[in-house]
Amino acid sequence: MSVLTLGVDTSNYTTSLAVCRDGEIIENVRIVLPVKPGEVGLRQSDAVFAHTVNLPAAFSRLETDLSGLSAVGFSDRPRNIEGSYMPCFLCGKSAAYAVATAKNVPVFCNSHQDGHIKAAVYSSKMTLTDRFYAYHLSGGTLELLKVSRAGDSFDCEIKGKTLDVTAGQIIDRTGVMLGLPFPCGKHVEALSDKNVDKLPQIKISVKGCECNLSGVENKVREMNNKECAPELIAAYVIEFIKRTIDKMTENAMKDEKLPLLFSGGVSSNKTLKKFFTEKYGAYFAAPEYSADNAAGTALITYDRYING
Repeated sequence: MSVLTLGVDTSNYTTSLAVCRDGEIIENVRIVLPVKPGEVGLRQSDAVFAHTVNLPAAFSRLETDLSGLSAVGFSDRPRNIEGSYMPCFLCGKSAAYAVATAKNVPVFCNSHQDGHIKAAVYSSKMTLTDRFYAYHLSGGTLELLKVSRAGDSFDCEIKGKTLDVTAGQIIDRTGVMLGLPFPCGKHVEALSDKNVDKLPQIKISVKGCECNLSGVENKVREMNNKECAPELIAAYVIEFIKRTIDKMTENAMKDEKLPLLFSGGVSSNKTLKKFFTEKYGAYFAAPEYSADNAAGTALITYDRYING
């Protein structure tokens, strides 16, 4: 008999549902939360309201018959650290418990970050080793994690991180400044690909495995005030982020060489994927599993269910 699990994830920018059958994702529904033009984020109260509106629509998009559902899982916190909390995850918790209670099936929870890592391992076809490095690059996070397998989940030690803003925030703020739609990742990437001009001097700020990115934001505003081409500005931002992540990775590999995995929405950038795949043999989540999604949660739920 097939094992069918449902994953629910309500992050700050996406309402997500995913269905796993016997260890394979068969549906992955995502609805991005609306952000007003010119703004670069959402207040938690607005995110909670948007998820409340989106969840019925997301469930209506599911085509899988859930009458044979075995278990439900949800992400209940951003990361596996004490004090990690965001109200928007309560929406997914409520939906998961409602479905699980109605179906009389068990319910499991995991962190949003664990879901990202699991989805990246699954979609990248990475051979799951006992330990590896994993970047989580998104609008809210820039972390280099040393990951150890812990049963059906992961123990994550923060090896490196940003000390100010994240790569996703820099990309989105640049995109909004240039008049691009939010979230701006794919639009900034498209502009960057068109650049033919020489980039200005790039001076990154990395110490060990920690970085600062606020300097690039100041530089981008200066370039915009000087009416530099949007393509050049976009290319400058992507190159700055690439060199920063590369230096952090080089320093981490000096301590211990481990397989390298990328997850999070910023990881869908083709320039980053090409560079880090060629230099480090890195693994990248497939684009549909890079940005926020519930696939990892559905997979973790499946593992926990079959393992009792």
